[in-house]
Amino acid sequence: MARPDGRQPDQLRPVTLTRGWSTHPEGSVLVEFGNTRVLCTASVTEGVPRWRKGSGLGWVTAEYAMLPRATHTRSDRESVKGRVGGRTHEISRLIGRSLRACVDLKALGENSIVLDCDVLQADGGTRTAAITGAYVALHDAVTWLAGRKALAGKPEKVMHRSVAAVSVGIIDGEPRLDLAYDEDVTAEVDMNVVCTGTGDFVEVQGTGESGVFARKQLDALLDLAVAGCDQLAGAQREALGR
Repeated sequence: MARPDGRQPDQLRPVTLTRGWSTHPEGSVLVEFGNTRVLCTASVTEGVPRWRKGSGLGWVTAEYAMLPRATHTRSDRESVKGRVGGRTHEISRLIGRSLRACVDLKALGENSIVLDCDVLQADGGTRTAAITGAYVALHDAVTWLAGRKALAGKPEKVMHRSVAAVSVGIIDGEPRLDLAYDEDVTAEVDMNVVCTGTGDFVEVQGTGESGVFARKQLDALLDLAVAGCDQLAGAQREALGR
């Protein structure tokens, strides 16, 4: 069955990574997966949280949020509600874990980097776009620290691997890569996969939305995701001029 936007089952949406989109942060990237747009900024702070002081290790963490009208209908700001929602917490933690997987915290030294991922427009795959863009923003922040000789190790030691993420799912019995919203809401199986640039897995989040799925289907989805993340790693290298 044809996809809503005419893509092949194994085809990513158009991906764009625009560095330096925001003036003030040490790293910033506007990442676009089709109509999904996320602004990822990396902010550097000298020192680490109290529980990490004296360890010689740095810290990388993330926060995720959506603009009120990033979706079809307006949502109240969580700051107005007075609490951060469970979904927001879960995605923030996912992004932080994913980015720490590519950083040698000892080589980073006692510096902290916070990745803020703000969804400007949502059309499915906001968390995977955020991880993919945040990696590039983080890379630029580490380069900024290197320029000030503030790292404990060499920049290439700090960022010792790349990380990207993509969604996959089964719609009408067909495995598909990089689901837009219209596909995501009808998916029989929905999965988010985080991979390194060499194809190793950082995290796999998947569920049968309308039933169970077989091992053969899982293998097909993982193969799609690894191939998609490999393409995204190429887009990251191109954005970084590597």
